[in-house]
Amino acid sequence: MSGYVVVAAVLGAGLLLVTVAMIARRLFAPHAPHLGKLVTYESGVNPVGEGWAQTKVRYFVFSFLYVVFAVDAIYLFPWAHVLRSPDLGVASLVEMTIFIGVIVLGLAHAARRGLLRWV
Repeated sequence: MSGYVVVAAVLGAGLLLVTVAMIARRLFAPHAPHLGKLVTYESGVNPVGEGWAQTKVRYFVFSFLYVVFAVDAIYLFPWAHVLRSPDLGVASLVEMTIFIGVIVLGLAHAARRGLLRWV
């Protein structure tokens, strides 16, 4: 039961610190409302036009593909180190072949759907 008491104490201390910080900010922070503070800030230039702009989904696809291949590269470095181990070498080679196969299959699917064309 003492483990639950410790967890409850830590949660209570955390809530207390957050509450005290919020109250202190409300009491001590300067408060000077001004209409100019409500205007959208765009690098020191007054905003022009609407705040909504349509973005092509293609850019998100490229960023997603980048993330996929960055994660792939992160998994390749430890695998190259484990490959030298005599007891894990063959098993890790098979696992990495399956992993890279799934990545290549996804890349082929993206290429077939035309998602890799920039224009």
